[in-house]
Amino acid sequence: MTALIALLGLAVGSFLNVVVYRVPRGESVVRPPSHCPRCLRPVRGRHNVPVMGWLMLRGRCADCRLPISIRYPLVELATGLLFAAVAWRIGGTAALPAYLWFTGAGVALALIDLDVRRLPNAIVLPSYPVLAVLLTGAAAWQHDWWALARAAIGATALFLFYLALVLVYPPGMGWGDVKLAGLVGGVLAYLSWTALVVGAMTAFVLGALIGLGALAGHRGGRKTALPFGPFMVAGVLVAVFAAAPIAGWYVALLS
Repeated sequence: MTALIALLGLAVGSFLNVVVYRVPRGESVVRPPSHCPRCLRPVRGRHNVPVMGWLMLRGRCADCRLPISIRYPLVELATGLLFAAVAWRIGGTAALPAYLWFTGAGVALALIDLDVRRLPNAIVLPSYPVLAVLLTGAAAWQHDWWALARAAIGATALFLFYLALVLVYPPGMGWGDVKLAGLVGGVLAYLSWTALVVGAMTAFVLGALIGLGALAGHRGGRKTALPFGPFMVAGVLVAVFAAAPIAGWYVALLS
C-alpha cells in the first residue's frame, strides 16, 4: 500500500508543480495543458512522467532546449516520499485521505509562500470543506466523534491565536497565516492535544531558528520578513511523526 501511495504522491507532485506556477498568476491549472514556459510548446505525454520525464530530457526542454529547473523533479520526488511517509505513519485508517490532502496542499502553499510571500485563498479556503468532510467521514467510520470535536476546537483555538497575533502586531504575521492556522489546528488536534501543542510550537521554534540563522549569516535584519507558511506546514509534519517523543523529551527536560 505504501508503494502505491508513493506513486500517487509522485503524480500529485507533478500536478503541484503546475499549481505552484499558475495559481499565484491567476491562471487555470487545467488549461492550457502543461507546456514550456519559455517556448510555450506543449509537453509530450512521455515527458510528463514524474521525475523520469526530466531525466529523459536531461533537464532541458525537448523543443527550445533551454534548461528546466531541477525543482520540478525534486517537488515530485519530495511529494512522493512525504505521501509514503504519511501513509506509513497514519496507516490504513480512514483519516489517511485527510492527511494526504493536507500534505499535498501544504507542499504547494509552502512553495508559493517562499516564491511570492502569499498563501492563496484558492488553495487554503477550499481545503476547509474538503478536510471537514474527510475528517467527518473518518470519525464516522472509526466511531470516534471526540476526535472530530477535538479537531473543531483545535482549529478554532489556533485560528483565534493567530488572529490575536496579527491584530496585536500586524507586521509579524500575515492574514494568510491566520487562515492557514485553522487547517493546521484541525489536522493536529484530530490526532491529539499533544500533537496540536507540539505542531504549533514547532512552527515558531523553526521560524526563530531560521531567523537567527539569517541574522548570523548577514542575510537579513531584525525587520526582515520571513514567509511563515512553510514553518506551519513543517510543524504539522513534525507533530505527525514525533509529537509524543518531543512532548516526552520536553517534560523530562522540565523535570
